[in-house]
Amino acid sequence: MRWKGTVAYDGSGFSGWQSQPGGNTIQDFLERRLLAIFQRPVRIHGSGRTDSGVHAKSQIFHFDADWGHPDQHLARALRSGLPEGIQVASVRRVPSQFHARYSATGKCYAYRLFEGYASPMEVRFCWSLGTRKLDPDRMASAARRLTGLRDFTAFAAERGDGREINPVKDLRELRISKRGRRVRVTFIASGFLYKMARSLTGVLVEVGIGKLSVDELAGILEGGKRTPQVVTAPARGLCLERVYY
Repeated sequence: MRWKGTVAYDGSGFSGWQSQPGGNTIQDFLERRLLAIFQRPVRIHGSGRTDSGVHAKSQIFHFDADWGHPDQHLARALRSGLPEGIQVASVRRVPSQFHARYSATGKCYAYRLFEGYASPMEVRFCWSLGTRKLDPDRMASAARRLTGLRDFTAFAAERGDGREINPVKDLRELRISKRGRRVRVTFIASGFLYKMARSLTGVLVEVGIGKLSVDELAGILEGGKRTPQVVTAPARGLCLERVYY
């Protein structure tokens, strides 16, 4: 049987999604629960990696296992014993051809910014900008120059694993919204390169505070090479909101 799981997590205390030797990743905790349930190793496959400190409202994963009880009991069993920062929302049967990563048609990420100093209740989930003030109109103008089917090499970081990744992504929507001192940057794309969303946020902030012009940002994109002008925003402000299938 193939199962599709949906999990939310506060990434603050974890070392990202993908399994690591230290065992402090979301994948590691879920696989340990599955080992306890099925009494054998069960490998899960996620829709993609999230870095250390990045959050998720709806990360998708799948795994294969035979289960002779009601489906809803598997979600309950998987949910039991996980750290408070990880919550399994659902587990359901899917066709055998479903793949959490390769069946996905797009993803939505949101990055949260705070003008000033965020309260202790919010600071783990946003980038506090201190005394810096943003011009959302300049940021929106920059966002329009970035949307579409483009080569985003200039806004990616090297993973160091030697994998060749297609740098051309369809950035379908890049929206800036502001309410009071809270600013949200929403990205919807066919896929994302390593640290792409955080790098785009970093340069949008540079535009927003007047340190970088819209034309300069467009030049960086067209140059196809990462430069020191591309700042990577902190992981804590980024959240995987949804995976599309």
